[in-house]
Amino acid sequence: MKTAIEPYRRLFRLPGVPSLVALGLVTRIPATATGLTIWLHAADTLEVSALQAGVVSAASTVGIAVGSPLLGRVVDRRGVRPVVAVTTLAQVVFWLAAPSLPYEALVAAAFVGGLLMLPVFGLIRQCVAAMVPKEQHRTGFALDSMCVELSYMIGPAVGAAAVSLLSSTVAMRAVGVGFALAGLGLYLLDPPSRSAEELAEGPQRKVPTRHWLNVRVLTIFGVTAALTFVLTATDLAIVATLQRSGDTVWIGLVIGLWCFASLVGGFVYGVLPRGFSPLVMIGGLCALTIPVGFVGGGWWWLIPALIPGGLLCAPSLSTTVDYVNKSVPAAARGESMGMHGTFLTIGVSLAGPVAGLIIDAWGPKWAFTGAGLIGLVLVLVAVPFWRMPVKAAEPVEVPA
Repeated sequence: MKTAIEPYRRLFRLPGVPSLVALGLVTRIPATATGLTIWLHAADTLEVSALQAGVVSAASTVGIAVGSPLLGRVVDRRGVRPVVAVTTLAQVVFWLAAPSLPYEALVAAAFVGGLLMLPVFGLIRQCVAAMVPKEQHRTGFALDSMCVELSYMIGPAVGAAAVSLLSSTVAMRAVGVGFALAGLGLYLLDPPSRSAEELAEGPQRKVPTRHWLNVRVLTIFGVTAALTFVLTATDLAIVATLQRSGDTVWIGLVIGLWCFASLVGGFVYGVLPRGFSPLVMIGGLCALTIPVGFVGGGWWWLIPALIPGGLLCAPSLSTTVDYVNKSVPAAARGESMGMHGTFLTIGVSLAGPVAGLIIDAWGPKWAFTGAGLIGLVLVLVAVPFWRMPVKAAEPVEVPA
């Protein structure tokens, strides 16, 4: 056992890493609660239709997708603190004011709030890449993916509970307070976005986006979207399957055990002597998702059917982050991690309508199969692009 956890022990001995990991987990909790909280507020408090509530969530999602790479570029140029200060203030203002806004104003404000979302996901990954030696990056990103999994297990559940037990107004303002504390923690910690070796190279250099956004990087982004598409569609299929069978009381347990399998997989992947291609990992996850819906028996059979694919969730995410980090110069790390977050968001956004269409037309069991097949096809399409040779990006001096 001691040998198995040694890579993580070495990781936690690095200066600043324990604080970054702990902060990364805590700061993502309010971020993961945003989508469900704002949807419930629109649907329950404003009493609009589910479609209209979805428009509010979509406005926020589109804002996040647009803003992530832009904020990452500012981090590359100006550092962590200016971005954290501006986005924290924007989140506090939005989440404290949002409960008082009428529906139309809420849609517009949700887009602006998404555009200026505190970039905790990409920023933490960027800082992990800077603070952890290259030979330990895979372990660091695996640990980060486990923290993301934990935050998604906590954030939406806390947000939904707050809306149900208190009110959506209290829940939304609590999210705002959460962002205030998260931003304050990041501002005080001020984690480095570039390693000591990169800083020692001299004046900051930048690489134009067109120089590093090559076929290989675009392929990584594409399969990243396929990954979150399959995971989100699977989540929705689990809920729909248990609702249809009258087993809604077990939804939390099934999803929780599926997430726990992801944590186990992420832990194991972080201690392996070598990593795997993201296409192999994501392709395997998609293939293991296809047969889930055809498992017979009650809800308890759904758990062992989900576990094989669940074991690949966190490892698949971490390997996409690792490959983006390896493929992009340090001077563009923030922008590339922000764009990685954009494609994560795209996959999540597409999963809802596609899974809903399949569930309505053929039933929830086919949603597992459909999601897995679509994801697997996307991975197979990506293979020839992944094998294309690429030319290294050439940095240029930043104009004074």
